Amino acid sequence: SIASADMDLNQLEAFLTAQTKKQGGITSDQAAVLGKFWKNHRAKIHESLIDQSRWDSGLKNINWRVDLKSQSRHVDQINTPVAIVEMELGRNGQ
Repeated sequence: SIASADMDLNQLEAFLTAQTKKQGGITSDQAAVLGKFWKNHRAKIHESLIDQSRWDSGLKNINWRVDLKSQSRHVDQINTPVAIVEMELGRNGQ
């Protein structure tokens, strides 16, 4: 619940307080440990959830250049620009 809501510190405190007051909930020591863990690892957890939720590949690298023809059988094709674009797609870790 904490990670999926990407809770800020105020939301986290309210959530953990509610969990400690719930019957069969967590202890205040457990709430303190969860709170400290979330504060220290929030960015990593959030980034991991985003990476796992992507269905499509992402752009990993892009290279491009523009070439000009310097020789051709037909004079009108000389100095014609040609753009070459290379895009590398993939998931993180691949």
